[in-house]
Amino acid sequence: MAASLRTPGSDPWLTLLPPDLAPAHTATGVDVIRVAGGARLAGSVRVSGAKNSALKLMAAALLAPGRSVIANVPRITDIAIMAEVLRRLGCEVAFTGDEVAVDVPEAPGAAADYDLVRRLRASICVLGPLLARRGQARVAHPGGDAIGSRGLDMHIRGLEAMGARISNEHGFVLARSDRRLTGAPVWLEFPSVGATENLLTAAALADGVTVIDNAAREPEIVDLCAMLTAMGARVRGAGTSTVEVEGVDRLAPVRHVVVGDRVVAGTWAYGAVMTRGDVTVTGADPRHLAVALDKLVDAGALVETRGPDAFRVRMDERPRAVDVATLPFPGFATDLLPMAIGMAAVSAGSSLITENIFDGRFMFINEMTRLGADVRTDGHHAVVRGREGLSSAPVRATDIRAGAGLVMAGLCADGITEVSHAHHIDRGYPGFVDDLRSLGAVVERGPAPEEPSFGF
Repeated sequence: MAASLRTPGSDPWLTLLPPDLAPAHTATGVDVIRVAGGARLAGSVRVSGAKNSALKLMAAALLAPGRSVIANVPRITDIAIMAEVLRRLGCEVAFTGDEVAVDVPEAPGAAADYDLVRRLRASICVLGPLLARRGQARVAHPGGDAIGSRGLDMHIRGLEAMGARISNEHGFVLARSDRRLTGAPVWLEFPSVGATENLLTAAALADGVTVIDNAAREPEIVDLCAMLTAMGARVRGAGTSTVEVEGVDRLAPVRHVVVGDRVVAGTWAYGAVMTRGDVTVTGADPRHLAVALDKLVDAGALVETRGPDAFRVRMDERPRAVDVATLPFPGFATDLLPMAIGMAAVSAGSSLITENIFDGRFMFINEMTRLGADVRTDGHHAVVRGREGLSSAPVRATDIRAGAGLVMAGLCADGITEVSHAHHIDRGYPGFVDDLRSLGAVVERGPAPEEPSFGF
């Protein structure tokens, strides 16, 4: 039943796959973004559905045999990889515009391939649905962005409380249950998004009631709960720290529209302030960015809410320095930390930026300092002394959000900044260069220059 993404004549989403997964005729080799400093971002930009929701909704489709359709899906690399994960589990996946149709067989496969899972952290979210549907799952330890350790301990303890037996062998998580999972109380040491998602999907088909205490509250969790409820699950407390799931015998496929991407929206908001611009963002709920937008107001920006899915950010002067500390939702999102550091780098005064979620989030700081940013780190704190402007340099994107943050910083630098490894940005920002151009930036993509040969 499965159709490989490598099949000739498949849809254009093939071009989004990494070169070693895509067919040779679709690989572009484009890997560098060149951006000219001095532009003022101005205009309107629309964001698509949230990457961090769409990926999990695609995995949740495994819970119901038949065709589920997920709309408002961003056209990014990670979605193409998740489609291949599902295909190799026996599903048929088709793309039409911004919709993804997932046809799930009565007995999907139970093993998620290493070569795909290592590229995409979100692919671990197939663990819960497969365990619930098949009573077994074999999923490689996930990869994804290099932003620090993100263990699976809470996933495993929660699933074990529901009756699963879990072991680690040869780089794989092996999960098995000889009978239907049983609802249980689960307390999370930290409101982990991934653990909450796996437990929600596993509990939807479990026998009895599962109560998840200290659950993640992110809008993407609420979006997953909405889809599960539409499929026939009984979920109460979505968006609160205690979520209760009463398991049912069978779920039905549905059509679901993905919530807007608050991180992409926040990226444009911070870019507007950094460049003293005027940007209207549509497609995302400003309430999902309340803390991040409040920081922009503190920096001196004018922020106007324009309905349930739009807001405007205008900045006429150099931003004032503000302190930022990342926290689980509803706090300041860790994914926006590179943008916060970029803004602090051109602000008047000194900012204290604290990262409380991922221990490797500061890995890109060396690249930011190559652009002239004055940043000093100490553990999970960074002190940023703002400067009037930055200086262009060749830099490297180390992850999705760092890449976007470096491009925004390049807008504040003199000359041309080259951001290499732009494929990272493709994993989270659909049409990134086109959107930048529409807002007035002078930017292009091109092939990475060849490495010099020194004859040895």
